Amino acid sequence: MKAMCDRFLPSKCSSSTADEKRDKSTLNGWTLIVNTASSMASGAIRRFQDRVLGPSRTGIPSTTSEIWLLGVCYKISDAESSEDADADAGSVLDAFRQDFSSLILVTYRRGFEPIGDTTYTSDVGWGCMLRSGQMLFAQALLIQRLGRSWRKRESEPPEEEYLEILELFGDSEASAFSIHNLILAGESYGLAAGSWVGPYAVCRSWESLARKKREETEVKDRSCSMAVHIVSGSEDGERGGAPILCIEDVAKTCLEYSKGETEWTSILLLVPLVLGLDKVNPRYIPSLIATFSFPQSLGILGGKPGASTYIVGVQEDKGFYLDPHDVQQVVTVNKETQDVDTSSYHCNTLRYVPLESLDPSLALGFYCRDKDDFDDFCIRATKLAGDSNGAPLFTVTQSHRGGERGIAETSTVASSTEISGEEHEDDWQLL
Repeated sequence: MKAMCDRFLPSKCSSSTADEKRDKSTLNGWTLIVNTASSMASGAIRRFQDRVLGPSRTGIPSTTSEIWLLGVCYKISDAESSEDADADAGSVLDAFRQDFSSLILVTYRRGFEPIGDTTYTSDVGWGCMLRSGQMLFAQALLIQRLGRSWRKRESEPPEEEYLEILELFGDSEASAFSIHNLILAGESYGLAAGSWVGPYAVCRSWESLARKKREETEVKDRSCSMAVHIVSGSEDGERGGAPILCIEDVAKTCLEYSKGETEWTSILLLVPLVLGLDKVNPRYIPSLIATFSFPQSLGILGGKPGASTYIVGVQEDKGFYLDPHDVQQVVTVNKETQDVDTSSYHCNTLRYVPLESLDPSLALGFYCRDKDDFDDFCIRATKLAGDSNGAPLFTVTQSHRGGERGIAETSTVASSTEISGEEHEDDWQLL
């Protein structure tokens, strides 16, 4: 897009009187041309996305089925069965839309300072997975600081905590979780300006960035106020099968994050997965849907190759998502600018995609506020693995030492072979 804009912009600015007069008379013309060029670029990105993700599907797929949005259930069917069905259903849908539009949207931006030693001042065409990761991390911070019930109120001044969160994701090295700093932290995982990466590399990069920011600050610093733990393959990295959430490892992550001051901290769990070959194997879809009912749910980083989205909710077999592919100008947000326009960080358009069409390479996110919340998550995850009919997304164990199971000490955390008696590792790629 920058190249497209540069073709229309004058290569040199003159200070002569005649030029000043011409500048004044043509200023609006140049503004119109630049805006048109930007619109053309956004349109091209949208057309490309439609070819990859399929035609954009908007609205609500069903007016009768319940919707799960990051752990919150909107039961439209119950509302419609009441005496005042239309009013109740409308109220439920309005509440869902307000919840959806309160989630933080992070999209392509143009006009930011160059990334590192490169000349990139926009991430158009390659930064969608990084932006999706920023959305998931921002949502975790939003829940931590303002609670899951927080909603953006247009008629009220923005909360200071809300502005502080947005500031963390600004597009400069000064912002802790900017695309600039994420790329720097993820260099060893293949992150680079201008290059597209997958969910696993992004998860590892977030782990690295959170650790780096934690080492640079005091325990009570608010920029990075939670540990990050990656749920990956087995300890020896050779057995295959579903990723394993080891409770001892999570406890160690929390202890290291707090620098020994406390045994447990808030924690973000990221679970990179590969659930098939060319597309998600259908046997995993029920479990993917079920994760959105977890109170700890932070959704899914996923989409199609080269076109990542942030999936935040489900209805039947459809996934609602926030789309990072719109191109927007950089916005400076901080707690001192109470009148700043933050509309570019939110979306009112409901978009959905069939879950069966997702690329099998994706990542789940979960936020656990404290030890009790983590224990609750482990119980739910263990039950989900047991109900998966031999195809668990991941399993839970207390320790890497043989035979020690998680909180729900049943065969529900056994491998898919133990549960069904069949081999089910053909679709798994160990991460």
